[in-house]
Amino acid sequence: MMRGEHIERPLTRRQITSRGYDYIHKALNDDPAIFRQVYRMYPDVFRKLCTIIREKTPLEDTRFICVEEMLASFLQIVGQNTRYCVIRNTFGRSQFATSENFHKILKALNSLAPDLMVRPDSTVPAKIRESTRFYPYFKDCIGAIDGTHIPASVKGRDVSSYRDRHGNISQNVLAACNFDLEFMYVLSGWEGSAHDSKVLSDALARKNGLKVPQGKYYLVDCGFPNRRKFLAPYRGVRYHLQDFAGHGNDPENEKELFNLRHASLRNVIERIFGIFKSRFTIFKSAPPFLFKTQAELVLACAALHNFLRKECRSDEFPVEPTDESSSSSSVLPNYEDNDHEPIVQTQEQKREDVNI
Repeated sequence: MMRGEHIERPLTRRQITSRGYDYIHKALNDDPAIFRQVYRMYPDVFRKLCTIIREKTPLEDTRFICVEEMLASFLQIVGQNTRYCVIRNTFGRSQFATSENFHKILKALNSLAPDLMVRPDSTVPAKIRESTRFYPYFKDCIGAIDGTHIPASVKGRDVSSYRDRHGNISQNVLAACNFDLEFMYVLSGWEGSAHDSKVLSDALARKNGLKVPQGKYYLVDCGFPNRRKFLAPYRGVRYHLQDFAGHGNDPENEKELFNLRHASLRNVIERIFGIFKSRFTIFKSAPPFLFKTQAELVLACAALHNFLRKECRSDEFPVEPTDESSSSSSVLPNYEDNDHEPIVQTQEQKREDVNI
């Protein structure tokens, strides 16, 4: 569909209101920059997503509303953190209909999520292949893994288990990404008090969980054990990028050199979290839904993120620092949990190889 063309109306003209149809039709044909600001994507990308939803999910136009309006109201909620009462007035729908349409789009996006998650391949990532700092030392690395906390709304006696180390009620979301800022795996719904390594173990144990190809590995931080398929930095050694910034702060030994290169590559997971939370501002505060819906919403928006990276790779929202990336710690804690898998010799060799 080209600029200026009309959205095809639902099959019958019997509609409760045409306000929503008229609103989104006008928005699609106005300034693309304004549309992108409100709906987090450009009009042509929005139209393509509507086509995919119609073709690959059971969702379709009804007698009363088209997919475009349902998607637009959903995107305004997740992109602007807009409440139902505002959407109701904007599109001329009842609060019940607004909620129903939101959950229809949520279900459709989650059904698309498996196909939108990027699968690892055997090629060396360009970021590594094209840099003498990283190649050949990290040639088997396929991405980075970390957890991020998203504010949660939880009621009942289980509230305390969702309280994270900062004292906030949150869900702990585990994500893996590649060096093109695309999600490869997302596991949401864990309590904020859960340790990252526990969430990772759950991801690996699930039937359709996280898979790591033979001979490949992800970069992880000190919150995870250093073990096969997951390469962590040296403990008790400077690690964070800001620790090496400025004159006179260059690495002083092989372990610091490894940690600097490791941190430089692993920073991609902090960037993707920053873009994700900047694009979908609903995650800056506790979403006003049942917790099950809050967890599903994370996966749906991760799928949306990947779709947008594919369709318009240069369109990045300003990265905002996350709690994980703004850590002021200059030295990694020197401890090992008893239930962690011990570091094997092959992992030590991988870390030593980086210093060649």
